[in-house]
Amino acid sequence: MKFRQAGTPDIRQMLMIIEKARKSLKQSGVDQWQDGYPNRKDIEDDIAAHNAYVVTENDIVIGIVTVSLDGEDDYSSIQGSWKSEQAYAVIHRMAVDDGHKGKGLSSEIIKTIAELCMSKGVYSIRVDTHEQNVAMNTVLRKNGFEYCGIVQVDNSDRVAYEKLLPQLPKPSLTP
Repeated sequence: MKFRQAGTPDIRQMLMIIEKARKSLKQSGVDQWQDGYPNRKDIEDDIAAHNAYVVTENDIVIGIVTVSLDGEDDYSSIQGSWKSEQAYAVIHRMAVDDGHKGKGLSSEIIKTIAELCMSKGVYSIRVDTHEQNVAMNTVLRKNGFEYCGIVQVDNSDRVAYEKLLPQLPKPSLTP
């Protein structure tokens, strides 16, 4: 498996994964992604901003995620409190192809995002999801995210999580 930035040639496969995830969420009674979001323009914008990533196996996209280091306006107000006030990354639009669900791929994606963040000097990751999205809530808690409260995204309540990443001590300059 390979984790890499997404490009325009990946859009078709990314949209197929989103459509499968949309159907799966609907079958589970979750209202998330049922209003046309995310769509092609969202993915194109993520790619243009260099925030879109894919996981591939044999050059086939099997997982997608958006990771932004630009903050999130919707996170400025929370019913609850964030774990830190430091710079943070945001995870959006994470989905795994149906044929790879239950194999720990979401956890691998999160681990890789954490490594990416630490390499850029960012030690906090925030994410929100629908309360009814049991699978995503479970993956987040399993991977060390802590519940922080409720945020409003597109006039909808979302549960918000944050994970603090370990910071290595700075080397001492004294011998």
